[in-house]
Amino acid sequence: MRRVVITGMGMLTPVGNDVKSTWENLLQVKTGINRITAFDVSNHSVKIAGEVKDFHPETKYDPKTLKRLDRFVHFALAATDEAIADSGIDLEQHDRSRIGVIYGCGIGGLRVWEGEHIKFQKQGPSRVSPLLIPMMIPDMTAGYIAIHWHLGGPNYSTVSACASGAHAIGDAFRMIRYGDADAMITGGSEAPLTPFALAGFSNMRALSRRNDEPHRASRPFDRDRDGFVMAEGAGTIVLEELEFAKKRSAKIYAEIVGYGATGDGYHMTAPAPGGEGARRAMARAIEEAGIKPQDIGYINAHGTSTDLNDKYEIKAIVDLFGDNARKLMVNSTKSMIGHMLGAAGAIESGVMIKSLQSGLFHPTMNLDNVDPECQGVDHIIGEIRERTVDYAISNSLGFGGHNASLCMKRYTE
Repeated sequence: MRRVVITGMGMLTPVGNDVKSTWENLLQVKTGINRITAFDVSNHSVKIAGEVKDFHPETKYDPKTLKRLDRFVHFALAATDEAIADSGIDLEQHDRSRIGVIYGCGIGGLRVWEGEHIKFQKQGPSRVSPLLIPMMIPDMTAGYIAIHWHLGGPNYSTVSACASGAHAIGDAFRMIRYGDADAMITGGSEAPLTPFALAGFSNMRALSRRNDEPHRASRPFDRDRDGFVMAEGAGTIVLEELEFAKKRSAKIYAEIVGYGATGDGYHMTAPAPGGEGARRAMARAIEEAGIKPQDIGYINAHGTSTDLNDKYEIKAIVDLFGDNARKLMVNSTKSMIGHMLGAAGAIESGVMIKSLQSGLFHPTMNLDNVDPECQGVDHIIGEIRERTVDYAISNSLGFGGHNASLCMKRYTE
């Protein structure tokens, strides 16, 4: 079976507009969560989010083209630009029909949808933009990335709520592993910060209401957590078949060795009791990697800061890893950047890759008092951990019962 490695990364997050700044700020335990500035929140019960800051795509891309694309595609384009440049791949030198794009997005063009619906109500059907549909559909991430770089390999978008980005990476991994492509551009993007979406998530009581102390609002696994914090951004990684990468002397960050995808078949929003679906996803990723649970040294958890997700994810880890769970390092990147929904799995996979490569693991911010129902693992609290880890897992768990686990390995020849 063909081996698959990571050769490039790009990030756009509430704590940085590239990989370098995002990673440095995570290691410094800085939060990107604050009061929303994109629109008036005076009538909203939730007033905080993780916004991307100082993002000006019109300085790099054709403004006319950008007007035909929603913000979530702008994010995907910028993260992919960085990832391709970082990989050093010269697309002119390769068969572009062997390079594909699988990209995740949980919701799509909410901003354009809201704007056009208001126009529809006030001015009638004839005033709705003919670009509404292509601007709002989630698959335009994968579609436009392929159009922009003229890539003819496998191309589609994964839409599985908060697991979208992880599913995209897993599917792209399989495309290369099974010989359908030599390289894949993959990841996830989301731009959900709109008045309508904020109201929807807030009214289902999913969001934290710590409006007066936004920097303390996202607190995965903490006894006093009260919901997740919405966020926006994108993450892209470049996957290549190992020999394809070595032939062009590419730098290699890490190797992806296993992927587990399962369904809860239980509830629209609540995870299956005990995290049974998440446990099976992790077990499948480990099995495909050809290793044992005790070989895993670190898990970048889904860790949303919600009651059921946090305790059931930890329960799933403890059930799967047994006595070894107490030695297993666990953190949640969402504690500093919030929950990027369909982009979360892509960003968190990138963080896991950086940790495997550097041996540095950021703490979970605001984990002041571990919930008794979230104990049983080695939570990274307070300070950076420095340790050599050979295998790690990133979990992504979405509304609808979608579970995805990605197993990666520190790269060695």
